[in-house]
Amino acid sequence: MLKKVFVYAAVLVIAFGPATLLAQGPATTPPAETVAPPAPSGGGFMLLDASGAAVFGGTIGAALVIIGGAKGIGRIGGGAVESMARQPEAVGGISTAMIITAAMIEGATLFAVVVCLLAVMK
Repeated sequence: MLKKVFVYAAVLVIAFGPATLLAQGPATTPPAETVAPPAPSGGGFMLLDASGAAVFGGTIGAALVIIGGAKGIGRIGGGAVESMARQPEAVGGISTAMIITAAMIEGATLFAVVVCLLAVMK
């Protein structure tokens, strides 16, 4: 039960953390003569402009990528440990294949997260 709570909390932080951090305005206010009138927006919970959609899509995409990568690496580790328990003499080959496959998944996950963050920062 506690594991599920931590997983849900991590998903929420990953999904909505970057959007909250990037939604903050500038730290200083520009001089009064350079302040433009506010642009009309769609209002509501979700901004209906392109930047709001990019932030929302990028954060949800990054969260899904992290969840998928973690699930894949978890399955690799579980299968490898089960295989090692069934055939202890093949531990070397199984662990090598497990590490190589996990590194490939980690690389693809990192690339996908970078693409999602580029969509957010566009």
